[in-house]
Amino acid sequence: MRILHDLAGAGDCRFSPHCWRAKMALMHKGLEFETSPVPFTGILKILDGSHKTVPVLEDDNMVVSDSFQIALHLEEAYPDRPTLFGGPGGVAAARFVEQWANTMVNAAIVKLIAADIHGRLTPEDQAYFRESRERRFGASLEALAQGREAKVENIRTALTPARRTLEMQPFLGGEGPLFTDYILFGTLQWVRVTSDLEIVETGDTIARWFEACLDLYDGLGRSMEPAGQAA
Repeated sequence: MRILHDLAGAGDCRFSPHCWRAKMALMHKGLEFETSPVPFTGILKILDGSHKTVPVLEDDNMVVSDSFQIALHLEEAYPDRPTLFGGPGGVAAARFVEQWANTMVNAAIVKLIAADIHGRLTPEDQAYFRESRERRFGASLEALAQGREAKVENIRTALTPARRTLEMQPFLGGEGPLFTDYILFGTLQWVRVTSDLEIVETGDTIARWFEACLDLYDGLGRSMEPAGQAA
């Protein structure tokens, strides 16, 4: 059985954008897998302790970390299953989308929802998360969240390339989803399950696309309740 080590908060909240990318890639390939919930403070206890981040996939005798590397592994190991990239050009395009999402979107979002993420963690993880993130950003989690509604507009502007693309086709991958879709989906799912901050407005083309992604694979994305509805 394949095992995906998946970041988890209190109440089994699965919120990592990178882990969601990997889960959607596994489902795209039609592969069975189990998830192993891991708190922030448990990551160094995975396997031989050499992994500093998740996701980490155990697939037979292979151990692969990093969501993009996991997708590449799945594409190479299971070529008879639906493609995640559609060829070498698709891999190159997905690398661009990944860098854009990580540097222009995720990096801005995390500051606005860091306090919300903190609220979804166990007490042990809360202490680690507060200390590490406040050291990284040079401000308290509460200070980072101040005036965030006004800052959201910058993120909506950063999403313009995806919005314009989705005005021309149903998915970033074209007529159907590819790994490029799962990259941005992971970002918006991260916000959805940790925060009530509205990154994408109702009626936005991206909102329509995101709802379609939530419905994929028997509604895997909907298996996690939105932050405002979580028990």
